[in-house]
Amino acid sequence: MMPSKRDLSLVQDAAEVEKRFLTGPRDRSKDLESAIRYFLEFLQGFETLGEIDRPCVTVFGSARLGEGTPYYDMARALGRQLAEAGLGVMTGGGPGIMEAANRGAKEAGGLSIGCNIKLPFEQQPNPYLDLFIEFDHFFVRKVMLVKYSSAFVVLPGGFGTLDEAFETVTLMQTDKIEDFPLISMGKSFWRPMADFMRETLVTQGTIGQKDIHLWSPTDSVEKAVNIILEAVERQRAAGQPKADPEPDSR
Repeated sequence: MMPSKRDLSLVQDAAEVEKRFLTGPRDRSKDLESAIRYFLEFLQGFETLGEIDRPCVTVFGSARLGEGTPYYDMARALGRQLAEAGLGVMTGGGPGIMEAANRGAKEAGGLSIGCNIKLPFEQQPNPYLDLFIEFDHFFVRKVMLVKYSSAFVVLPGGFGTLDEAFETVTLMQTDKIEDFPLISMGKSFWRPMADFMRETLVTQGTIGQKDIHLWSPTDSVEKAVNIILEAVERQRAAGQPKADPEPDSR
């Protein structure tokens, strides 16, 4: 469904407010207004997602890889098997890979969750959501996608997917959240990045050798689900809540 002119106007207005906030110093009362908006947006997220009754897996991936692509099929199968295993499936709520994972969960009768972001293009909510919440700001949305998840799967995507994946792995590397599974699927897509991390970042000393193993690459849906189920069982046995991620306002 195409967004209405009114919807686009609201999205553009929100984008202009964000741009003004990020332009630099300004009247403190304006910054206070922004802080209140962010607080209310966080509160909305906590109230909506805090009632989830099962462990959830966040699936990251491109809005541009739609039905008919192999990665869409992979994400759909992943969503289905996660739901069959009793896990909730959480995505950014949009089309493409996100839609596929939500669709698979919905088809299996599981819990399908979307944390959407208001954008002037691409990011319309997909029709396979049981629980849906819409955010104005990327950093609030990213906190929700991490806070309410017990594992993460990254499928092929662009800048947004890379941002989400690297922020998640940074939170694990710096012990801001527990060392939960971060699984990359689509091995041929991610291979150049894996080579870069191993041959450049490790070699130059900007990350440690052990940091490479924060990622678990696989093209097997079954293997990905098994890794996640083993981790969820460890989390249950430990009985310790995950540390809340720190907001990143980039």
